[in-house]
Amino acid sequence: MVYKMSVYYRATMCITLMLLLLNLCEKGYGVNLRDMQVPCEEVYMVKEGETLNSISEKCGDPFIIEENPHINDPDDVFPGLIIKITPFRLYSYKF
Repeated sequence: MVYKMSVYYRATMCITLMLLLLNLCEKGYGVNLRDMQVPCEEVYMVKEGETLNSISEKCGDPFIIEENPHINDPDDVFPGLIIKITPFRLYSYKF
């Protein structure tokens, strides 16, 4: 009997904690999952006027040259060139 009561007590506490956490997330505390963004897709096509440096800053990937061995000269990128980007997620915290 005591064992059954402790199981019910634990289950009730777990459900209560889950509801409390859901309520906190809904109110904007912690990480807002809707505001998570990926600045660039993993496969990126170079646009007019872009350089590897500008793409690196825009996408937050400092290793573009290392990830794209087909680029022999970093200064010789052109519109339409396909490159690999390792996307870094940006999290939005609301306190």
